[in-house]
This record gives sequence, C-alpha cells and structure tokens, in this order.
Amino acid sequence: MRIMFMGTPEFAAACLRKVIAAGLPPVGVVTQPDRPKGRGMVQHPSEVKIVALKNQLPLWQPESISDPEFLKPYQLLQPDLVVVVAFGQKIPDEILFGPRFGCINVHGSLLPKYRGAAPIQWSIINGDAETGVTTMYMDEGWDTGDIIYQEKTAVDPDENFGVLYSRLAQLGAELLIKTLQDIENGKAPRIPQNHSLATKAPKLKDELQKINWNDSAVRIHNLVRVFAPAPGMETILNGERLKIIETFRDDGAESQTGKPGEILGIIKNKGILTAVSENTAIILSKVQPLGKRVMSGVEFSNGRRLHPGMYFSNYV
Repeated sequence: MRIMFMGTPEFAAACLRKVIAAGLPPVGVVTQPDRPKGRGMVQHPSEVKIVALKNQLPLWQPESISDPEFLKPYQLLQPDLVVVVAFGQKIPDEILFGPRFGCINVHGSLLPKYRGAAPIQWSIINGDAETGVTTMYMDEGWDTGDIIYQEKTAVDPDENFGVLYSRLAQLGAELLIKTLQDIENGKAPRIPQNHSLATKAPKLKDELQKINWNDSAVRIHNLVRVFAPAPGMETILNGERLKIIETFRDDGAESQTGKPGEILGIIKNKGILTAVSENTAIILSKVQPLGKRVMSGVEFSNGRRLHPGMYFSNYV
C-alpha cells in the first residue's frame, strides 16, 4: 500500500516514526514550511520534517497543498492512502477523495467529542477523567468523518498537557498501525459519528493564559495543567511578572479562606497557599520568574521573602 503522510508537530511525528518502524515507509511526506521560533525568531523545521529527513523520505513543504505546484508531484506519486495527523491545512477534494482508500486522520479525542484544533487542551480544562484517540476516514467537514477505531485512557487529575500529549501521541501511533493493517486487509469498519453529541475544541485564546484569581481552584488548577510545562500561566506579584507552572489541591488547602490572590501562608515541602474564589485556596508548587528557571514555590517564597497578606494580581 502506497502511503502519503501529512503532519507537522510531535503528535504527528510520533505516528510517522511508528509507521516507518512498522515497515510502511511513506512514498512522500508533507509538512508545514519552516517557521520562526524563540527569542531570535530563527527558522525551525517541524518535528515531522526532522523525522522525514532522518529517514531520507521524499519531503514537500507547500504553503498551500491546493497549490498546483504541489498537486503535480502528488499526482505522480499516486498514493493509495493519505494519512493526515495534525497537519494544519484544509485538505482539497482532489487529495481527500482521490486515493483508492481515501484519507484517514488520527485525532486526539474520542470523537465526536472535541472536534477542532485543541482537543487535548479542552479535555484538561473541563477536568475530564477519561479521553483517548480516534482514527477516522476524512470527509469535507472538520473531524466529522466515519470512525474507524478508538482507544480510551484515564486522565490523572494532576496530569499536565505535556504528559498527556505524549501519552496520546503514542496511543495514536499504535492505533494508526492497527488501522493501516485493517484497511489494507479490508477489515476496517466505518462507524458514522453521532453528530448530535459533537462538541468543539477551538484553538485556545491568549487570555486563558492569564490567571484570574477570581476563578475557582478547580478551574485555575486545570488551566495551569493546560499550559504546563510551557509556556505557563501568567500572573503578577509586586510588579514582577511570574509564570505558574504547577499547582496542587488538597482538602486542607481548599478549606482556607481569603481574598482572591491573597497569600495565606507558605506550606513546607508544598508551596505558596493562595486564596481564590468561592472561599477556597490553591497551592502554587512550581513557579518561574520571567526569564529565569523553574523553581519550587517554597524556594521562590524564600527568595522573595513572601508572607501572608501579600497579593498576586490579575495580569492586565
């Protein structure tokens, strides 16, 4: 089976590595153009490009896959199947319906829940105890095609985005291999989605990264998880910009009361006990001063001589 692979970030790269290891190297790989990153805004290749070059696979990086200059080599390759994983571009009909087996996708949720660009993030924000991955046939809609297979996994209430993302990437890669084998053998099912159960997972807005101390402990904790290990949630203390990397919740902390953002105490081996809404509190266990390393809340507290009665303020 001649496979073309389209993808960009590490989630897709994990799938590409698995496909190669399974003895199914793609006849071509398509990824986004190199993009500027970091303080110096240096051009960086995508994770998928790195894997493709390492394995000497034919590679394309079109600004648009609808461009005739890309469609020409695509037509010459004549793939039987196109695998799309977190690619980042709309797939034109010629590619969507041209291959013998069509186009399939690996998605980081249990569809029809969380259709869209940020399914893993929204599962964390909503405090889901369970999530998973889906392989599906693609159609004209966004994540609306028939389901092939799904794999579920439990989510730890303290698990951050980085950890869950890596777990789901590996889960998705393994499910992709089973999907490819069953498609080739004519055993892959087609299960229509129940569109009435669909929910959306749009790209996160920048304001979600700013801590609102008037939010509940649960919401703040889940948002911190979403932006960990990077870039972190942002707040301000005495005019200093600060990122919150990890928080901790327990019954003792949540029974404390104070005004939102008020430091209630420093708990040994745990962190900075801080009041939030609904007469509850949360422990800031890992923080990062702007431009400096991540440190424990206690270490930061000792360095800044924090004490009860001081306040974190909402980022504006």
